[in-house]
Amino acid sequence: MGILTKRDGHVEVITVDYPPVNALPVQGWFDLADALKKAGEDSDVHVVVLRAEGRGFNAGVDIKEIQRSAGYDALVGANRGCYAAFGAVYDCAVPVVTAVHGFCLGGGIGLAGNSDVVIASDDATFGVPEVERGALGAATHLARLVPQHLMRTLYFTARTITAAELHTHGSVYQVVPRAELDDAALAIARDIAKKDPRVIRAAKEALNGIDTQQVHRSYRFEQGFTFELNLLGASDEAREEFLNGR
Repeated sequence: MGILTKRDGHVEVITVDYPPVNALPVQGWFDLADALKKAGEDSDVHVVVLRAEGRGFNAGVDIKEIQRSAGYDALVGANRGCYAAFGAVYDCAVPVVTAVHGFCLGGGIGLAGNSDVVIASDDATFGVPEVERGALGAATHLARLVPQHLMRTLYFTARTITAAELHTHGSVYQVVPRAELDDAALAIARDIAKKDPRVIRAAKEALNGIDTQQVHRSYRFEQGFTFELNLLGASDEAREEFLNGR
């Protein structure tokens, strides 16, 4: 359980495994960020595949951990951990291919939205339920997956969108049966890995440099509203309702 890594030729495979739903604790986000940073710094790594075990790719932060903690330490930790992990995907010195299955919610959108390539299984759904949890965030990354007005609709309603629908927008490169997901992600990763790594690393840096959206600043701006909602008490009420099944 935790953040697991293995090497497949010049491909670093990073697996998230936090049963039952891959809702990451604070330390899990930082561990994921460290694994991505380490992979990018290894000259033998040409590309990263980010995947997960279990029922779904990612269910965001561990709300139970936040509610168990007194004060705001866990909340601040989750904010900083997510910021570190999302940024580590975006800033990774090599391309990151993300393989999504099942649910991809909240923090999962932050990971997928900052990836270079997204491959998804045909059962995958994507969404940001933050408004129902008394929080804000990941709109920055959802906006990288869908057009502006659709992003706002999904955000305000907390509805999900399927991998097939995202494929029509071009943000999901390929949709495959779940049993074929890992092979599909590795296939495109190996194709990238065959290229001159000096060129690929330069290309990753160049593409980030011409990006029109400053993902680090915009996501940090969103997080400020989450903390404000916590100070107002709205977030705590929403989290308790969610945990109590209301």
